[in-house]
Amino acid sequence: MSPRDVTLPEPEPSPVRRSFLFLQGPISPFFAEVAAGLHARGHAVHRINLNLGDKLFWRGAPGVAEDFTGRVEAWPGFVADAMDRWAVTDLVLLGEQRECHRVAIAAARERGVAVTVTDFGYFRPDWITLERDGMGGDSRFPREPEAIRALAAGLPPADLTERYKDDFRRQAVWDVLYHLANMLPWPFPHYRSHHLHHPLATYAGIGWRLLRRGAERAEGARVLAHVQGKPYWVFAMQMETDFSIRAYSDYPDMDTPLREVVRSFAQHAPRDGQLIVKVHPLDPCLKRWGRRIPAIAAAAGVTERVHVAHHGTLDAMIAGSRAVVTVNSTVGLRAIVMERPAKALGRAVWDVPGLAHQGALDAFWAEAAAPDAALRADFLAALQATTQVRGVFYGEAGRRVGVAEAVAWCEALRPDAAAVTPGATGFDAA
Repeated sequence: MSPRDVTLPEPEPSPVRRSFLFLQGPISPFFAEVAAGLHARGHAVHRINLNLGDKLFWRGAPGVAEDFTGRVEAWPGFVADAMDRWAVTDLVLLGEQRECHRVAIAAARERGVAVTVTDFGYFRPDWITLERDGMGGDSRFPREPEAIRALAAGLPPADLTERYKDDFRRQAVWDVLYHLANMLPWPFPHYRSHHLHHPLATYAGIGWRLLRRGAERAEGARVLAHVQGKPYWVFAMQMETDFSIRAYSDYPDMDTPLREVVRSFAQHAPRDGQLIVKVHPLDPCLKRWGRRIPAIAAAAGVTERVHVAHHGTLDAMIAGSRAVVTVNSTVGLRAIVMERPAKALGRAVWDVPGLAHQGALDAFWAEAAAPDAALRADFLAALQATTQVRGVFYGEAGRRVGVAEAVAWCEALRPDAAAVTPGATGFDAA
């Protein structure tokens, strides 16, 4: 099924029965609904709950669910035994770098089980990523221009029209419910979250930002107005808890790339150049970036040229900028969509010669070039057709479409296939 299809007739049951094992997914009924769709098409579905939040969001799902309540050292044997007992053909999960998922993926590979990973889309806001084996730095999507052009042959242009709204209020409520449930000592006494911060600290930080939303918006508008008429660059921050930083970069935190970028900017950008440091909208700011970033700028001697924006219209910031630098955020892909130069400091699916700056960071300020127009069109078309399905995790209308697309994607992925085809589930990964 093309990721651009929006008419989703009820398909006939599949003639080939598969056995799907779901692990942790979005904090949403999305996985339970995908499992129901696969079950309705004749497949076996199974689930292992690792915490109470997992269990809450699996309520009403068909198939067999088991709770893992043991210690971490028992997990490898538990998940391997479950795969054998259930004759699992497909493993489905979000966050392939979580330790529990890394162990499960290793067991799956030993058994020839197909691994499907998902997360928010590379394209925002109403796309979902579905890939085989890994995303981001581990994505099978090629980084060679010729391979990308070959993938794009015959594909329609990428669809960049927004069709569905997500429900961020519902996302917040479900997130709180999930994490508060996991704080209870029963019935998963040994569960340890992959997050870096205690959920109450995170919620306190986010709550404070919500109270200051008006001030943050004013700050972003002020910064954008200040840099108008001057050459400026945007550094898009990411959250330290995100595995895009922890697994797909060499940085131990966000302070390190911040210092690296600001120091390079101070030494190599034009003397009248300005740098906007855009804080991630969901960062709880436990590190007080509003103080920390100016201190980094002061140490580099560019206090008056580095500006913190906790909030602001990202597209407007990108549109007027000379270029965008980030570790590996999808903001870099957004810059490419908007035909602006971009630089990845980590490992990103969009870090392709001809699209993103491949030289040193110090040369980036003077030499960054806009993406090649033809390659950009081919890249966007191929990436969307092979890794994206339309939909969202929270809003009802978009979730309904995303579930149907995900069911079709999972079913189209043959466990014994070394390659899959554009427009269905992927690309030649051999």
